[in-house]
Amino acid sequence: MNEDKALGTLRRYFGYGEFRQGQSALIDAILSGRDCLGIMPTGGGKSLCYQVPAMLLPGVTLVVSPLISLMADQVQALRENGVEAEYINSTLSENQYSQTLRKLRSGRCKLLYIAPERLELASFQNILADLEVPLVAVDEAHCVSQWGQDFRPSYLKIAPAVAALPKRPTLAAFTATATERVRRDIVKLLELRDPQVLVTGFDRPNLYFEVRTPRDKKRELLSILRERRDKSGIVYCATRAAVEEVCELLCAEGFKAVRYHAGLGDNERASAQEAFQYDDARVMVATNAFGMGIDKSNVGYVIHYNMPKSLDAYYQEAGRAGRDGESADCILLYAPKDAVTARYLIEHGENPDNRADFERLNAITGYCRTGECLRGYILSYFGQEHPENCGNCGNCLGEYTRKDITVEAQQILSCIERVRGRLGYNVGRSLISDILRGASSARVREKGLDTLTTYGLMRGQSRADVDAYINALVSSGYAAVNEHQALVLTPKSPAVLFRGETVSMRVKQAEIARRGARPAEYEADARTVRGKPEYDSAALYDALRKVRARAASEAGVPAYVVFSNATLRAMADMAPTTLGEFLLVPGVGERKAERYGQMFLKAIGSFLSRE
Repeated sequence: MNEDKALGTLRRYFGYGEFRQGQSALIDAILSGRDCLGIMPTGGGKSLCYQVPAMLLPGVTLVVSPLISLMADQVQALRENGVEAEYINSTLSENQYSQTLRKLRSGRCKLLYIAPERLELASFQNILADLEVPLVAVDEAHCVSQWGQDFRPSYLKIAPAVAALPKRPTLAAFTATATERVRRDIVKLLELRDPQVLVTGFDRPNLYFEVRTPRDKKRELLSILRERRDKSGIVYCATRAAVEEVCELLCAEGFKAVRYHAGLGDNERASAQEAFQYDDARVMVATNAFGMGIDKSNVGYVIHYNMPKSLDAYYQEAGRAGRDGESADCILLYAPKDAVTARYLIEHGENPDNRADFERLNAITGYCRTGECLRGYILSYFGQEHPENCGNCGNCLGEYTRKDITVEAQQILSCIERVRGRLGYNVGRSLISDILRGASSARVREKGLDTLTTYGLMRGQSRADVDAYINALVSSGYAAVNEHQALVLTPKSPAVLFRGETVSMRVKQAEIARRGARPAEYEADARTVRGKPEYDSAALYDALRKVRARAASEAGVPAYVVFSNATLRAMADMAPTTLGEFLLVPGVGERKAERYGQMFLKAIGSFLSRE
């Protein structure tokens, strides 16, 4: 019975005829009153897992969301679908706040979005005490864990606030990126009771991943963006200064770019985000302050101008591309000094227990340097099995050969062991590299490491080459990095040192052209309606984009809020000519069919009559 009601709600309000993987199980758990934790990739439909139950449960569902912009975007989209939703945050005027309270008390609100800090207010707790709250949904739940990349102390107050309600509601937590350690933290720190834990996977097959190491980042960035002028995208920079510099460069080169970082005033940040949301500016140049609140579905690329602080953060930020299921590019521009800068910031930061920071840094640095499948590297980090090659990343689409590095491996492993024998402790990769390359640094001489038999064995090799060998050994388990960031041997090391086991690594020979087509599993179904004439669906898609732009302008909302690119493409493939057919298009619910149906049907009919 629950499933039938949930499907009916999904169809009526959101325009989909079936649930995606994992959604049905989580929704059923919530409707049965069971706590749950859903780990689903960005664009995988996490929001529907609590929005659909909210429509079926009595009272108001509370949604804890980390950013004001995310609240506003989701509430706007829900209202477009005919759902009664509100938010309470610092942007509301006193009059707006009073109106929202009246709606809550009169039962005219099914979902209320708030920041976690609001739960700590006694005045808000008093308001909740008078309401029926059957469900509390925690979005971006990884923020509760210090091992997550967006730790937010206020998330630790959620569990006590929920426990203080007159009747404990069902608690549902959701996030896109969480390692096994973070998942355990979420269950413990949010005090989830016997939760249904569901991990649907982390893979985003429509995203293309690539790491480039250009000599000139600015020139490389301009080249990437010129190839994508018709797309909307984000360029992430590590610092405010870099944001200013890159944004100025892009504007000078004729790109419609805006900037976003914490050093700007609230009005300028809001203006920049609005320009990007409405496609008035195609490029957003930002620090990670432009973060989790991005609900724009038609982002065609995410470029990282600098290496981010962790692989968790990278996948979260890169995942803002392609949320509509369309193919999208995630390109990271790496320079070795990025890792040096990141390590310096950690060592001189405010966190005295920085072990987690160093572990995260090692993971993202390994991603930037690996010759193996980039998607596979990410999925391994999150504990998901994967094929050896994904066929849709820069490494899998490049030409590689296997290089035997057995001799180099023996030299490196032997050096690690001999340094430990001399000093009584292990050291980091930088010092190991200096010893092997015969560097005459003060540190090497002072510790007498220039007298080791391994000193100078790799003289003439560059630091980058030695680093690549070390990365290959670490990734294949022949060496490891301990909690002090020192290189250590592993149980696999003796096989190389003493038993003749060979070691090889992938070496890139040349880049080949990236395939332009989307992955097959993401191609839209070319469904046809009997009796329709032959027509050019791509041309119809372009025509419908213009209709959508007009509808969005009249409604005062971003274009993707009217219909996503995926829905528009399905509409072009199906070419509906009646309201009944229009309602069959994935993503078209009753409210949107009523509001926009005639406009789009008229455009489709006119197009078909010309073909």
